[in-house]
Amino acid sequence: MQSKFLILLVVLFFTGCAVHHQQEDIVGTDFDFASRQLQIAVSEVEKAKQNETPDKVSPRTIESEGCLHLVPSRDWTSGFFPGTLWYMYEYTDNNQWKELAKKYTASIEPEKMNGNTHDMGFKMYCSFGNGYRLTKDQNYRDILLQSAKTLITRFKPKAGIIRSWDHNTDKWQCPVIIDNMMNLELLFWAFNETQDSVYYHIAVSHAKKTIENHFRQDYSSYHVIDYDTITGEVLKKNTHQGYAHESAWARGQAWGMYGFTMCYRETGDPVFLEQAQAITDFIFTHKNMPADLIPYWDFDAPEIPDEPRDVSAATVIASALYELSLYDTLNAGKYRQWADTILTNLSRDYLSPLGENKGFLLLHSTGSKPMNSEVDVPLSYADYYFLEALLRKQKLKSGK
Repeated sequence: MQSKFLILLVVLFFTGCAVHHQQEDIVGTDFDFASRQLQIAVSEVEKAKQNETPDKVSPRTIESEGCLHLVPSRDWTSGFFPGTLWYMYEYTDNNQWKELAKKYTASIEPEKMNGNTHDMGFKMYCSFGNGYRLTKDQNYRDILLQSAKTLITRFKPKAGIIRSWDHNTDKWQCPVIIDNMMNLELLFWAFNETQDSVYYHIAVSHAKKTIENHFRQDYSSYHVIDYDTITGEVLKKNTHQGYAHESAWARGQAWGMYGFTMCYRETGDPVFLEQAQAITDFIFTHKNMPADLIPYWDFDAPEIPDEPRDVSAATVIASALYELSLYDTLNAGKYRQWADTILTNLSRDYLSPLGENKGFLLLHSTGSKPMNSEVDVPLSYADYYFLEALLRKQKLKSGK
């Protein structure tokens, strides 16, 4: 009996060591994979460009027939591929990635003047923002400041929000989507650079209005809130990319969790920290959160467990968890364990086979299932937030 007990202890010890070793190596292993896979991605992009119009600049996904889907700079996803290359440069300090990042970043500069979209943060901050952070190129700074100036032209003072879409005018007068929380980081950056308080006040106003109007009692979020810009009244509450208006679209919950964590970092206002904590609690206590913590595309989708997953939501959540753990010390261990679990499962079960899928890193994301668009495919923003989460994990370990 004693010998069997000793054997069990030895097995448990080495099992524990194996799990610990896996966590120790996951950042290096995944970045090594990303390095090889993204070299293929660059080659595939350049090949695809030969058959496309000159305005197509960045990869977004793979189309149903297997072709690489490139988008113009005006597409909301255009900044993620340059941003991914900047993260490769940050991790490797290899000038090859720096030069590639500069090349693909330069192609979306015209967007600094595009006032027809709220997605300035996604496009410009993920690309030029990372570029400026890593190089201090003053031209990048000028482009970012112009981008912030352009973004605030969409602010509606009576409603206190930044307008999101200009399309679907038959459905909404002034729609604001939960995704827009992610674009506020550009405005906080502009305030920090210039000390012009207009950027700060607009960002805070938008965030507080989002808390007031986007969230239900259980801290799940609507996708779209429609405002009357004269009275500031809420006209409609919809969930455009989710299963139903009252359902919890997974990526929407992720955008909110990430966005309010960032707002707390930039303001120190406990209201934003409490909102991020509450959204996190909703996500991780939901009965339909899978055991591997890679959510279904909507927490209320009717055919769970036979519904598509959304890896892009998982990567945003993991990245947000690592940052949130810096501010909520009481729950830091739990948050980091959840984030580690997500990264471990993504690395084990959701990575593309090396050399396949046009160089994308992760499979099984969902763009918009109600419109049968980008269902169970790789997506550029899933890859971007995956590398961001890995970098945040590494920085936490090193104490940076």
